[in-house]
Amino acid sequence: MLLGRVTGTVVASQKEPLMDGLTLLVVRQLGVDNTESGGYVVAVDAVGAGVGEVVMYASGSSARQTGVTQNRPCDAVIMAIVDTWDVDGDTVYTK
Repeated sequence: MLLGRVTGTVVASQKEPLMDGLTLLVVRQLGVDNTESGGYVVAVDAVGAGVGEVVMYASGSSARQTGVTQNRPCDAVIMAIVDTWDVDGDTVYTK
């Protein structure tokens, strides 16, 4: 699992029928210190996240392990909305 911040949305009116009904969000990877550390990924939203929220997401074959994405052709899924996270006893993020 990775940490990221939802930075936008994707709308695709023409897509594989197995993707119908899924919400697609743009996620920017975050480092453990809450700084932007990686690129962007388009992820299926399985939990109702919104723009600006910090989330946990999985990519690769793990992305097809949720109830929403099982047997669907997706490579990333948002599986949790982060409320807080601590590193070495210090709070790095609070919603």
